[in-house]
Amino acid sequence: MTDELEVASWRRLTGELYAAVRAEDDPERAHELWRQARDELFRCHPQSPLPPGDPLRAAGLPYWPYDPRLRFELPLLPAAEQRSLSVPSSDGVIPLDRIGSVRLPPPLDATVDVWWLRQYGGGLFLPLRDGTAGWSSYGGGRYALDTAKGADLGAAGERLIVDLNFLYHPSCRYSDEWHCPLAPPGNTISTPVTAGERLPGE
Repeated sequence: MTDELEVASWRRLTGELYAAVRAEDDPERAHELWRQARDELFRCHPQSPLPPGDPLRAAGLPYWPYDPRLRFELPLLPAAEQRSLSVPSSDGVIPLDRIGSVRLPPPLDATVDVWWLRQYGGGLFLPLRDGTAGWSSYGGGRYALDTAKGADLGAAGERLIVDLNFLYHPSCRYSDEWHCPLAPPGNTISTPVTAGERLPGE
């Protein structure tokens, strides 16, 4: 199989996984399904960002326990002003447009930006760098949504489903061969979010 077909397979399987997550009525069961399927992808798929022999292939990716208080249905608030970013990547830059923000309720009590990726046909992008970054999660932040790559928890009417238990590390956390847009200042909060994927041993 060529690299291009392998990447297409990875994205197809990711899209199917998130479709199954959206179809599950119980968010905690959906999270367990998501964890098991991601472990299988990272263990067996030829496009896994884990290098051969990495112990996480056998042990599975580490996560904090599911916390139902960190699942939200949030309106997309309009952006106060237009802003665009061009984030370097392996094949040039990844252009982003800020389209609005979401307000994370207490105990987080923070507003974070929501971006539109101007590649892959477009998609919502919601990264988050929280108080665990650099300590018990990847220093560049984690992703809550990246709908261009299939990471889409859906919506409830006109509200985005933002479940921070589904925060995951970008592929560049595992391998320098991957180039990922990291969380910009408007997606950085000081409060630790002890949910989602974490670093081993934490």
